[in-house]
Amino acid sequence: MNKVYSESGYLLIRKFLNDSEVSKLHTILAEFHRLWQKDNATYYAQSAVNSAYLTNNQHLNDKQRQVLFDFIGSDTVMSVVNELIPKQPCFLNTQLFFNPVNPKQSNYWHRDPQYHLSIEQQKSALSAPDVIHFRLPLLDEPGIELVPGTHKRWDSTEELNVRLEQGGHKNNQPLSQGKIIKLEAGDLLIFSANMIHRGLYGLDRLAFDILFCQPDPSVIQFISNDTLPSAEALTSIENSHAFDNAIKLKFE
Repeated sequence: MNKVYSESGYLLIRKFLNDSEVSKLHTILAEFHRLWQKDNATYYAQSAVNSAYLTNNQHLNDKQRQVLFDFIGSDTVMSVVNELIPKQPCFLNTQLFFNPVNPKQSNYWHRDPQYHLSIEQQKSALSAPDVIHFRLPLLDEPGIELVPGTHKRWDSTEELNVRLEQGGHKNNQPLSQGKIIKLEAGDLLIFSANMIHRGLYGLDRLAFDILFCQPDPSVIQFISNDTLPSAEALTSIENSHAFDNAIKLKFE
């Protein structure tokens, strides 16, 4: 598993969750999405394609949050996390991905770090500690398109021009090395945040992302305190290792 991920930057596990597990998550996250839309109506209507910080207490009650904490810290999830990040894996964040309101809104190629790092810093990030997405579609969806191997190499001329919209290019143009991965409810797609990728809109897209990282201060700084479980919430979590590490490093 680690070898496949290390070489390509992604890993796909079909039918990772059964129908009951998907349904349980969908019930809670659909409610989060409904309340989030209400509180972010303008942004949602204009351009939004994702929300974040699902485990804070703004939209979900303690019981609902506990379900998410228990799932993230389950042996099922953490057994995979520990294979990919064997030393001190840390919980970083959660996100929910959905279709834009405007059906004509284009998706876009990107690397996650491009939104807070310069070009030179983005290059350096390719050899820095990794941030890993665990994407769990709750409904069948078109999936994601990615460029395998770009978690460890810099953009080709074509990729850089499209990703950064240079020389008249647009960031929704096809890339010659792009690979489409269609996803069904219950699948698990694991991919590096450094990788060049884009979400594919359509169908009833609703995908739950859990982000894990290595214990590096440059990444730990992005953990939001109110998304972490309380001491009481930790007691019922099957494998709280990633939460424990995040809490320890965040408050050292």
